[in-house]
Amino acid sequence: MVSFLIRRAITLLVTLLVVSVLAFLIPYAGEGDPARKILRARVNDPALDPARVEALTRELGLDRPLYVQYLDWLRDMVSGDFGFSFTSRTPVQELVVPALAVSMSLAIAALLLALVFALPLGTWAATSRGGKVDNAITFVSQSAVSAPEYWVGPVLVLVFARYLGWLPSGGWSGLTYIILPATALAMRPLGYFTQVTRAAMSDVLAAPYITAARSRGLSFPRTLLRHGMRNSMLPVMTLFSFWFAGLLGGAVVIEVIFNIPGMGRLLYTSVLNNDVPVIQGGLMLILVLAVVINTVTDLLYGVLNPAIRVTSHA
Repeated sequence: MVSFLIRRAITLLVTLLVVSVLAFLIPYAGEGDPARKILRARVNDPALDPARVEALTRELGLDRPLYVQYLDWLRDMVSGDFGFSFTSRTPVQELVVPALAVSMSLAIAALLLALVFALPLGTWAATSRGGKVDNAITFVSQSAVSAPEYWVGPVLVLVFARYLGWLPSGGWSGLTYIILPATALAMRPLGYFTQVTRAAMSDVLAAPYITAARSRGLSFPRTLLRHGMRNSMLPVMTLFSFWFAGLLGGAVVIEVIFNIPGMGRLLYTSVLNNDVPVIQGGLMLILVLAVVINTVTDLLYGVLNPAIRVTSHA
């Protein structure tokens, strides 16, 4: 386990270093002077005064050597100083931290909602493999995977907000505001979770130890819960961690449709405004959380399956 943790720590450091370089080079991606892009986003005027461009270049330190800029930026990032927004002059921390909290709440709600339905549906399909129930659940899960958020979101708004008037159509002011966006965001992971649970549970139910447990007189429901569910959760956990990390900054469509002040919408607006410090700070924060989530998932593997701990010692 110690060697496994050391390898994970080295991988983490190398990954953070590589991504920090890529994040730092964002201002220099594409054509044009970064100072001109920033100033154009501020004043919304294609005709820029060269003196103002030069003054902004000096103000932001863009006239220094590239490696000096990177080392200073990396030092500030490590110390928790993400700088100031180019467009609003607000500290980046005051923008990305609240946005990330909103996106985390939305992602957790969506994935838990998906799991609540996917686990029993996938298990039910596995226990009736090849039957009508299995075919129906497979059809529903595949339909959920194919349903894009930009279609599901407006449909939910039209039905439950505009027509029925049961729920608010947008905003982020209470628990009721999370229901529609979480439901729209849960559709695709629901389909994937259901299919993975069905496949994993089918393999587990065909394993010899399930037959042995049944021969010892253990009832089928207890066998399913004690042995089947525990072992089939491993691939579901992997999928859950990937989806959670992706939704932290990838729920742009849902956050824009429902007017949610999350990280996806913040990054989208920052890209439009060429607000480089916000983009860099948001991406780095998401990356760190993604690595932490994957590390925690690996540790949970060892709890659910002791054989993995043995492998990690090898």
